[in-house]
Amino acid sequence: MVKLPHTNLDSSRIIYGCMNIGGSWDDSKISNDAINNTLELVSTALENKINFFDHADIYCRGKSEEVFSNIWRELDIKREKIIIQTKCGIRFPGFPNSDSPQRFDFSYDHIMYSVDASLKRLKTDYIDILLLHRPDPLVEPVEVAKAFNELNDSGRVKYFGISNHNRFQIELLQNFLSVPLIANQLEFNIVHNYLANEGITFNNSQSQMIHGYGTLEYCRLNDITIQAWSPLGKGKFLNGENFPDETSKNVFDQLKAIADNHNVTPEAIAVAWILRHPAKMQSVVGTTNVERLKNICKGSSINLTREEWYKIFNAGRGERLP
Repeated sequence: MVKLPHTNLDSSRIIYGCMNIGGSWDDSKISNDAINNTLELVSTALENKINFFDHADIYCRGKSEEVFSNIWRELDIKREKIIIQTKCGIRFPGFPNSDSPQRFDFSYDHIMYSVDASLKRLKTDYIDILLLHRPDPLVEPVEVAKAFNELNDSGRVKYFGISNHNRFQIELLQNFLSVPLIANQLEFNIVHNYLANEGITFNNSQSQMIHGYGTLEYCRLNDITIQAWSPLGKGKFLNGENFPDETSKNVFDQLKAIADNHNVTPEAIAVAWILRHPAKMQSVVGTTNVERLKNICKGSSINLTREEWYKIFNAGRGERLP
């Protein structure tokens, strides 16, 4: 467990991501299979010392939050024993009007509506952490600040953060907020390594077109915990066969060799690689396979050497260091 900066929360390094536990992304009802699988997954997470559960209002169109609420009755879990995080800001096309486009919405009205709907689906009185899901080009920071203040003052949300934001977007918001942004959920894994690779390729002929503007370093300087989503790269470097490219195969070979030395599986090493970074990141894992979740959790107890970390990093880069 680690104490999350700017909070009184003691959290696991691994976060369980609840994106797909609702079953399907349509308007169908929640199935008994989805309920039973969710209960088994949450039980497994808790048994393996995961106490942090990540949601979003859009996941399975709200069904992921709804199915999760079965834990209160079926598992008899005390609310204060776990951390619940959810997100808002992404809106599906066709709502509220048939011609409404897909869009991002950080307006005061939508933030308040989304949080109240999530609280109802989750069957809880409060959310520990609320994240703004993806940057809204039309954001009015004053409206965000108004919503955050009301949610915090009323006890509906304890802490706030963002997801998929770069350092300048964070600075813009923080300039208007009276509460600190405590987390930034960003895609980061061995092949999607731009957060770490940016500092190496800066001012070099290998410089990439994807720019984070020092977001990793900015978050470290301001004690904003990075939550790495898609830590297993959607399995592209873990399937052991039919790799999409040579880089993925090379990553798997490195992971397998190091995993064998530690007597764990490659997915455990993939997570350990993220947790080894000195930014003290968390890793958001969303598998719905109970056995894979157990294997992944072993990664939190492995501290890779500098040499092991770089072997994996180099494989993921697909080219030699400058």
